Amino acid sequence: MQHVSSVREPLVTGGKTLHDVTQDICYQVEAKPNIRWMAALSVALFFLGIFFYSVYRTVWYGIGEWGLNKTVNWAWDITNFVWWVGIGHAGTLISAVLLLFRQKWRSSINRAAEAMTIFAVICAAMFPVLHMGRPWLAFWVFPLQNTFGSLWVNFNSPLLWDVFAISTYFTVSLVFWYIGLIPDFASIRDRAKGTIAKFSYSMLSFGWKGSAKAWSRYETVSLILAGVSTPLVLSVHTIVSMDFATSVVPGWHTTIFPPYFVAGAIFSGFAMVLTLMLITRVVFRLEDYITLEHIALMNKIMMVTGSIVGVAYITEFFIAWYSQVEFEQYAFINRATGPYWWAYAAMMTCNVITPQLVWFRRVRYSIPLTFILSIIVNIGMWFERFVIIVTSLHRDYLPSSWAMFSPSIIDIGLYVGTLGLFFTLFLLFAKFFPVINMAEIKTILKYTVDNGPTYNPEKAHTARVAQPATHGVPASAPVNYNKHD
Repeated sequence: MQHVSSVREPLVTGGKTLHDVTQDICYQVEAKPNIRWMAALSVALFFLGIFFYSVYRTVWYGIGEWGLNKTVNWAWDITNFVWWVGIGHAGTLISAVLLLFRQKWRSSINRAAEAMTIFAVICAAMFPVLHMGRPWLAFWVFPLQNTFGSLWVNFNSPLLWDVFAISTYFTVSLVFWYIGLIPDFASIRDRAKGTIAKFSYSMLSFGWKGSAKAWSRYETVSLILAGVSTPLVLSVHTIVSMDFATSVVPGWHTTIFPPYFVAGAIFSGFAMVLTLMLITRVVFRLEDYITLEHIALMNKIMMVTGSIVGVAYITEFFIAWYSQVEFEQYAFINRATGPYWWAYAAMMTCNVITPQLVWFRRVRYSIPLTFILSIIVNIGMWFERFVIIVTSLHRDYLPSSWAMFSPSIIDIGLYVGTLGLFFTLFLLFAKFFPVINMAEIKTILKYTVDNGPTYNPEKAHTARVAQPATHGVPASAPVNYNKHD
């Protein structure tokens, strides 16, 4: 007999049956778009238009449209690149690492997190390509056959490492995401009534039949991909951090960047997952599947990674002091007290102080407070990238080359535009693809308190008499259960 804790919060509420799960999630795909989704898409498309205009100005007139100068030659472009790559980390973490550790609470959020990873990496890839100045020559960074004469790619460059790392990360994440979608595509295919819909989802489902052999191979492939993806969680942002750590610029020449960047990436990624999940929860009315317990657990991870990032900030100052290198010491003092002190203050407030509110249960289980907190964390992580890049560059070794950076309107347009691109892709995904993994949700129904414990023959008769069946709720379920008593 399976043991079900009477204390643990349910993973799916509302007394859902297997049929209810299929009905609730497929309905979002089959029904006409509701007014909330249309309103959200309209806002996203407006910002997407800003993105296309900013890209046109950048490509047509060159990166002189940005606010860069000879001293600060990396600014908003690389800041946004590192920020978007970091956001993409939570998807792989939730999908792969939590799958390997058999954490059942991942099932309601892993699909959206995987999609978020793919869309975030697409947004991130825009910035290095645009920063090249001539995006149509971007293929030169790939190690193609020797068709360029004696000119070869510089394999020792950390920027080339980025190309390999992010391409691999994107490919594995895309395959992982799509493999998980196949059984759900088959469910929608079997329910589809229109000819176009039936044909489309038939193609997408790859002829899935749901046989025992198919499920066995599905689980095997999922575990293999999870095992491949897990090192990527650590390696990709480690390689991105090497763009900075391999230089001798004061403020970058430190050895803690790899773990520091990885913790920050998971931190910002979980914040973005929370933002998306809370929006999806309201727009598609999925409160029974994305429960307060899911939100509380993600809040806890966000608080832990935020604390790690706070320790990293303090460690940086210690290393600068311990090194007794005048330039390093000045770089960090300048960050906190120099012209960009407001960015450093925003970073410390948003990333270190604010997440500690999650210690309070009332904050952890509050939907509005969690939503505000997730946005604050994302703002703070953007400021962290800005502080690392701009405040390290704007004060060089030579006082004669010191300069300030101010973003242009095109810089701002590109950043805001990538948010529009991201949310447009996510909203289209949420409408035409099942936003929650139906197959995995069905496997955890038996673990929820709302759906009752496993059948016990000794208590079968008593349960049948004492708890008559209620519409939509199994007879064994505690009908009057209040999970927040």
